Amino acid sequence: MEKPVLTDVMDSTGVITLNRPKALNSLNREMVDAIKGALDAWREDAGVEQVIIRSSGKHFCAGGDVRAAREGILSGRAVDVDEFFAREYEMNLDIANYPKPYIALASGVIMGGGLGVSAHGSHLAVTEDAFASMPEMNIGYITDVGMSWRLQHLPGHPSQGLGAFLALTGYRLSADDMLATGLATHKVASLDGVVERVVAGGARSLDDVALPAGPSDLERWFDVIDEVFVGSWADIKRALAAHPELQALVATLTSQASPSALVAAAELMQANAETDLAGALANERSLGALVSREPDFAEGVRAVLVDKTNDASFTPEADVERYRAALG
Repeated sequence: MEKPVLTDVMDSTGVITLNRPKALNSLNREMVDAIKGALDAWREDAGVEQVIIRSSGKHFCAGGDVRAAREGILSGRAVDVDEFFAREYEMNLDIANYPKPYIALASGVIMGGGLGVSAHGSHLAVTEDAFASMPEMNIGYITDVGMSWRLQHLPGHPSQGLGAFLALTGYRLSADDMLATGLATHKVASLDGVVERVVAGGARSLDDVALPAGPSDLERWFDVIDEVFVGSWADIKRALAAHPELQALVATLTSQASPSALVAAAELMQANAETDLAGALANERSLGALVSREPDFAEGVRAVLVDKTNDASFTPEADVERYRAALG
């Protein structure tokens, strides 16, 4: 059986290949350990000057293996699930603090944990067909893998409002949206030959194959999103009433979301607006441990990823104080 993560050194470049294409490269514990192990080995290796992460198959990574997390919760192994998320978040922080260029090359789906292994690096090059999203609300979970911090600090438009909008709605960013926000550094026509080019010429060689940015559908919403998406979920809903067009968009995007997850995630975004990435990840661990044990998580994963019926029966919106108490 082929390994789910392949690692190699090409000249002075460490190359990590996500290799679980039938599962859209969703990250399990073995994959997280392999990625972290490679990064640890190359950190002080003078023969490795940069790292590339890519995937086999059409899609980069559809997220973490939350189906396995659901099974762990239901079988009474919640502590094991906590340990998986802790290890994944430790890896996310390692990527953000990596002392060498960390270059993600991504096509197709970049969701959830896929952003955790790409968006924290120094470079993210995406193909024209790539899209990125944090759709955790639909599975009754919270925005995690450090994206509750990163989405508020995107270099193209650093904004608590934009971060909360992307976290709560699961909006799918196109390649041009990713460029407009600074989530991606480059857009390319194809990844064919890009690894070889970067191995030979370093990250700056991406400039030679980069396509110009096109129009971003998201960019036109920046000003109103910045105004509306601040505060609790109740605050946001009240503010949306004055902006019917955005209100309609948000209603569509959150139509299958867990009401309690929206409440929890809004609190997380507020808490993490005033901390660093390490603190944000700690908040994600604490709140995630609480939310993953609630019935909406098991039900949401069932509906979206197990039965794939998208018919989750979520519980009524929980009291916001329940989530505030879990945050630092």
